[in-house]
Amino acid sequence: MTAELSPIDKAKFVAAKRAVDYVEDGMRIGLGTGSTAAWMVRCLGEMVREEGIRVTGVATSTRTADLARQVGVPISTLDEVKWLDLTIDGADEYDPHLNLIKGGGGALLQEKIVATASDQMIVIADATKQVETLGAFPLPVEVIPFGWQTTKALIEEMLGNLDVLGTTTSLRLANDQPFRTDEGNFILDLHLRHIPNPQQVSLVLNQIPGVVENGLFLDICDIVIIGAGDGSVEVRDINNGTVEHEQIDIIDTDNLFLDVSD
Repeated sequence: MTAELSPIDKAKFVAAKRAVDYVEDGMRIGLGTGSTAAWMVRCLGEMVREEGIRVTGVATSTRTADLARQVGVPISTLDEVKWLDLTIDGADEYDPHLNLIKGGGGALLQEKIVATASDQMIVIADATKQVETLGAFPLPVEVIPFGWQTTKALIEEMLGNLDVLGTTTSLRLANDQPFRTDEGNFILDLHLRHIPNPQQVSLVLNQIPGVVENGLFLDICDIVIIGAGDGSVEVRDINNGTVEHEQIDIIDTDNLFLDVSD
């Protein structure tokens, strides 16, 4: 089955498989959203089914919760578990300092709440997500629907005073209608192209009335695991200052490649 995967899917898979090595029995784990995180949830489900490991998952979206239940990972809420040992999630971009842009899947608010309520955050990604400076990927900003066009105008005015290369913003759509987050909010995508001072951008954005949260994850990620299509992974630990290279064995298993929705 793994032989049928594209190189990019193999990269996502090996990064996810390496990440679940950090999972220990009894842990409370934040489960990210997106295609790479979905591989992690499948790998975690295999550990639950085959190894009998006991974990409690807190999902960052309804689709992640649905997938976790399908593969056998018990799901709870953050209010019930209070605090998490570990969160594993993907990213749309990461820089050398492990600052991130997230929210391409529309779950940035829950993702940021869960990540900051964890002792450790691990990001799993492929090498295409690595950048020297954040901003090539549009920055998602979650806004409430009331007065969203005014909020959009305020954001665009604010961007003109910041050190970014682009100031274009667009409302995210789904089937020609505004995309709705799990909280019922809208998402504005900011096409900034280059964000040399993400701390400043994040601070200013969150001061604008109508903005709920932005997709800049700063000083949150501890480890990034970068997968490659040949089965190799690079593990960067920002706290220990280490970079390790490993090879992951890819073994076909029908239990892992369940036909479940992503």
